[in-house]
Amino acid sequence: MGSLPEGQYSPTSHHLSLLEEVLGESAATESILRSYTRSFNAFAARLSDEEQQRIASKKEVLSVFPSRTLQLQTTKSWDFVGLTETVDRNPTIESDVIIGVLDTGIWPESASFSDVGYGPPPTKWKGVCEGGSNFTCNNKIIGARAYSLNETISARDENGHGTHMASTAAGTKVPDASFFGLADGIARGGVPSARIAAYKVCSPLGCASQDVLAAFDDAIADGVDLISISLSQGVIPVESDVISIGSFHAMEKGILTVHAAGNSGPNVSTVASIAPWLFTVAASSTDRKILNKVVLANKTTLIGNAVNSFTLNGDEFPLVYGKAVTSSCSEEEARICKDGCLDSGLVAGKIVICESGGIQETFRAGALGAIFPDDSRKDVAFVLPLPASILPTDQFSVLMSFLNSTNNPQGTILKSEATEDPQAPVVASFSLRGPNIIFGDILKPDISAPGIDILAAFSPEGSPSLFLNDKRQVEYNIYSGTSIACPHVAAAAAYIKSYHPDWITSAIKSALMTTASPMNATIQGEYEDGEFAFGAGHINPVKAREPGLVYEATKDDYLKMLCTKNITTFGTCPQNVTGSPKDLNYPSIQVHVNPEANFTYRFPRTVTNVGSPNSKYEATVVADPNITVNVEPSTLSFTSLTEKLSFNVTVSGRGLKLGSRLSASLVWSDGTRNVRSPIVVYTNKS
Repeated sequence: MGSLPEGQYSPTSHHLSLLEEVLGESAATESILRSYTRSFNAFAARLSDEEQQRIASKKEVLSVFPSRTLQLQTTKSWDFVGLTETVDRNPTIESDVIIGVLDTGIWPESASFSDVGYGPPPTKWKGVCEGGSNFTCNNKIIGARAYSLNETISARDENGHGTHMASTAAGTKVPDASFFGLADGIARGGVPSARIAAYKVCSPLGCASQDVLAAFDDAIADGVDLISISLSQGVIPVESDVISIGSFHAMEKGILTVHAAGNSGPNVSTVASIAPWLFTVAASSTDRKILNKVVLANKTTLIGNAVNSFTLNGDEFPLVYGKAVTSSCSEEEARICKDGCLDSGLVAGKIVICESGGIQETFRAGALGAIFPDDSRKDVAFVLPLPASILPTDQFSVLMSFLNSTNNPQGTILKSEATEDPQAPVVASFSLRGPNIIFGDILKPDISAPGIDILAAFSPEGSPSLFLNDKRQVEYNIYSGTSIACPHVAAAAAYIKSYHPDWITSAIKSALMTTASPMNATIQGEYEDGEFAFGAGHINPVKAREPGLVYEATKDDYLKMLCTKNITTFGTCPQNVTGSPKDLNYPSIQVHVNPEANFTYRFPRTVTNVGSPNSKYEATVVADPNITVNVEPSTLSFTSLTEKLSFNVTVSGRGLKLGSRLSASLVWSDGTRNVRSPIVVYTNKS
């Protein structure tokens, strides 16, 4: 129902009266699930199709949409992006920054959330600690709420995901942290002085959208400065997406929402975070890569991907094919180690080789270890519940040749080790790709951040491998996903806010995008998706502290953009709206063009001077030879801070083929600061 009206108004009474008009008094009371009354005007209720249509016809109702279930998107990384322990900080102001984490809750006893040395919460904090029984907040975790309608209300994290996200963003320094000796060192968040407010919106049954919206309602009113949310429900229109709706109201109150792009890559046009007021984060690698080795009895060493924390007691063990250790399945089913196929008596003390999948089955059957082929995720190592290795198909072929040519094949699986990756950062294969299928002229994702093999705090009640029968308890775990890239950017934004507490959300976002380190599209593995994969580039928080110029956009700018697409859910449209989303004052430039046709597009942009009062910036363009980019004027001369100057970027070309994606960049430079915007021109693939 939009924003809360000013003056005397009782949202809950209004919500009930609307329902009573449709359902009657007693049925209305039973129907309503929640009123959102603190930061925006909305309610959740149980309705039939006919009832929701009648509610939608009311003049005060902007939209009605079904509740959905969202999915979780699953510290050397801080050194890798330049936010080292010794970097300049504003610790006093940083300690006033509050990051709201909407996730699976938090484990308050973790050493990463110690409040030793912290003063009381900032005076602006209006939240509460409603974490449930045996849950205590402190001066680090200053607030906690839980929403699930499906379980006992507790903000305690039984999964581990939320604890990992919160500690990555703002965990205190903890020495000698590791995952069974792997990735050992100091675990810390990007802004260790910042405070955390935990909003548990996920239960074992999922993350209900009405709970997510309730958390936005509370977080905005509680006084958080930033929101980090690593949940997704796929690509849906912004007018029925609770994350887009909640974050719009957050933006209106000066709160930036950082959102994970999603983990179902590398298919194009899958990025699920598409609203321009959201800060959409892709996942990429750091210079640490975790791998493990399979050593055969003939001394051949095969290199695989897995976080294998186990050390086998011995040098060589029998290697057996799945089809040789079954008594109940067909050969085809046993080769892939289908659920229920492996005989526990036959796999005991042996390493089982499966042609695909089979991790759950080998673990269930009690195999000593397991080996599988998989080329789809060669860039990432996942924690497994037993000694195991996932081999690329070429390495797996070597293993199978050895197995088929040896009477008594034996080998072993070594504990994983960390090695240096000189090619990093490279976008993860699982990270969702653009282009943005809702707003084709808005580049998404916005930016890339570390999201592969990240060590951070964990819940001892969670399974480190996500397999339910993995009963190991750990204080720190290794995760990969856009989920974990998201709190990296949230922390980077908090770092910028500690230096510029008065900046609006779009200015912080612009600073991080225009100072991002360019990424080389030619080394992005087999998925050369360029800006569709990494957006503006890889975060560089220290450089973003002094960006020179920023691109600002306000609620009115976003409303105008929405109105050009006839989307009126977020507010009243101005009279005689013209233009398109490409006219939004965005730090990146993108345009979707028709194939085989000549084109010329103009992009109006305005920058605000946040560098030196008297400064002159010159424009430099680097472009694909098949497009022409002109900037007018090509020089911007500022005489004061916060001065705004405008310019136009014109992009033209001809005859692009289907499936084309051409890249360019515009850099404004004053000789010291470089303000870079990516430019993308693309056509449909078919």
